[in-house]
Amino acid sequence: MFHWDDLRIFLTVARTKRIALAARSLDIDATTIARRLNRLAEALDAQLFEQAGAERILTERGMALLRHAESVEEAALAAAVEVKGERYSLKGHVRLSVAEGFGTWILAPGLPAFQEQHPGIRLDIITASGFLNPSKREADMAVMLARPQRGHLSVQRLADYRLHLYASADYLAGHGRPRGPAALHDHALVGYVPEFLFSPELDYLDEVEAGLEAGLRSTSIAIQRQLILGGAGIGILPDFIVPPESGLVRVLEQEVEITRSFWLVTHHSLVKLARIKAVSDLLRRRVEAVLTPGGAKRGAR
Repeated sequence: MFHWDDLRIFLTVARTKRIALAARSLDIDATTIARRLNRLAEALDAQLFEQAGAERILTERGMALLRHAESVEEAALAAAVEVKGERYSLKGHVRLSVAEGFGTWILAPGLPAFQEQHPGIRLDIITASGFLNPSKREADMAVMLARPQRGHLSVQRLADYRLHLYASADYLAGHGRPRGPAALHDHALVGYVPEFLFSPELDYLDEVEAGLEAGLRSTSIAIQRQLILGGAGIGILPDFIVPPESGLVRVLEQEVEITRSFWLVTHHSLVKLARIKAVSDLLRRRVEAVLTPGGAKRGAR
């Protein structure tokens, strides 16, 4: 029989794919991690990982164990919640992963009131490039741009939002307005760095016109917005980050409108916790305030 705690080690390595990252996450030295993995493999008489450089890749039998280990983890978490009475507690830690634009322009304005209402909830908001994955327990919740296709997850559509091409009045005065999407090839464009797109939903330019490439690129939507405000070129921005007072002007408004969605993703075992429900309610209120008709911030015309 194997040691139950070795499953926790196994799960962390399976999710991080690196022993060093698992060691850091669990606060256990890498040598102990490797020894515990070997002990588990010997107990099960199965090779669980293959090594590819510094990464550990699950074998077919490792994948089979992963499914069972996740069920064991979910049951253990549910037991802890019930025994400790956490289900109804508005205290504790919540880690939320969101895109920079959502976090800055939609979520952040509502946080002071939330903190005042729920002082016992410690909320971590992670906006690093790339979403943390609730199915891998990297985060408790995430607001994502695409619906996950697998995992022990609760998934709900929060809202759709729209994006348009924008430029400053000074840029258009100096370079003229493009007469159609094809004319954008003759303009300075601002956009994302293709090699660092953390979601295919951010690949806008090809959707506007095949072959368009940005000359000024950033992984940050805030930096892109600032470049467009400064007259560096034309770029695609979500309407909710372009209030009328910004001075930005929509370009090719009739020809180019892009729609995307925000999805609220929560690990299934956490959905009924009071602190998770409180954060979910906050997200829905903020989305309603910013993106729904009547409460929406409307982009410049």
